[in-house]
Amino acid sequence: MAANRRWYRLDNTGKIYPSITSTRVSTVFRVSATLKGKVDPVLLQNALDNIIERFPYFKVNLKKGLFWYYFEYAYHNPKVKKEVFYPCMFMFFKKKKTFPFRVLYYNRKISCEFSHSITDGTGAIAFLKTLLVEYFKLKGIKSTISKDILDIKSSVKQEEYEDSAHKYYKKDIPPPDLPKKAMHFPFKLNKKGEYYIITGILDVSQLKEQSRIYGCSITELLLALYFETIQDFVYSQDKRKRKRLKKRVVINLPVNLRRIFPSSTMRNFFISITPSIDLRLGKYNREELIKQVKNYLELNLNEKYLSMYISRNVNNEKNKLIRIIPLFIKNLIMPVIYQRFGESGYTSSISNLGLIVMPSEIEGLIERFEFYPPPSKGNIVKVGVASYKENIYISFGRLTKNTEIEKSFFRKIRKMNIYVKVETNLR
Repeated sequence: MAANRRWYRLDNTGKIYPSITSTRVSTVFRVSATLKGKVDPVLLQNALDNIIERFPYFKVNLKKGLFWYYFEYAYHNPKVKKEVFYPCMFMFFKKKKTFPFRVLYYNRKISCEFSHSITDGTGAIAFLKTLLVEYFKLKGIKSTISKDILDIKSSVKQEEYEDSAHKYYKKDIPPPDLPKKAMHFPFKLNKKGEYYIITGILDVSQLKEQSRIYGCSITELLLALYFETIQDFVYSQDKRKRKRLKKRVVINLPVNLRRIFPSSTMRNFFISITPSIDLRLGKYNREELIKQVKNYLELNLNEKYLSMYISRNVNNEKNKLIRIIPLFIKNLIMPVIYQRFGESGYTSSISNLGLIVMPSEIEGLIERFEFYPPPSKGNIVKVGVASYKENIYISFGRLTKNTEIEKSFFRKIRKMNIYVKVETNLR
């Protein structure tokens, strides 16, 4: 009966996003596929029409309740649009008959942008992959259904729209320590409505070889290089500014909880862990950074540790005082809480969607996949990573025209004898 549902509660993670969203904190992220040929917008619309009923938990409009927002099933279909603005821009999904996601096209690129109120990277990729399979099917190219691609003729399963945080919540587990204030980049913000992307394209096998030499994973190497980049930036400043910036550098690392807990949900099911270094202790060399990151992840990527974050998040939602606060007051205080206990504790973030695999019948028709992180005033530089076939795509999203961080990061990779092709939408 899942397909017959007419309203959905926001999941535990998604509840905060409608209250904090703004032109500066859009909470919108993007997954995109660049094809080998130009996109046919008519076929793309037909493909979206064909698959959307298989995703009823996305085919919704946001509604106001007395205490919380909720999603109501929409009887009209979303429309694909030609891309004309910067990526990941503010989404008016509180507006009547507006969906919390959009499908865009431009030349050879198909992009799906989602509000984090409705899903995470895993759900977004499953939607995009299903859309691509149907799009090529309409072009006469059928493909086998593989992992993370939904059969649009199959019935909707209850597990797909469950709130897995509640499912794996354990009442008596203590919460993790509250985050402490972290260093932030002292860069000037762009004008509202401007979001710049710099993407580095490199051979994933070469990066994997360097990871093998250092005895770590690709994610661990990228984290260490990012810490090193930020550290170099701080030490390049004059003495007065350096003293002000020498604090804890904290990277927000989203973790897909489906890899730890058995879940098939298409909604949000992730938490963020926070590897860090303290520049007040002195300068770290690369080997020390890799060891620090590696040890942190080995200690914290396990069911027991991650359960503390699930417990904290669900306990906050179950708090009687929070529950009885009217929604209009929540909308006033949530942005303050998010800034104080969320973004103030992070310097930046890296989110790695990993290797994206498509059916063999159509994989050669797709050039690349990319992931753009949501823009944020508190963390004005973020990183999104995705791999496809032989390449890895590392995308810096930023609300500033300053490019020091990206340039330094990619130079470090080039010094490892890895060629990096850099693309940007900077005008």
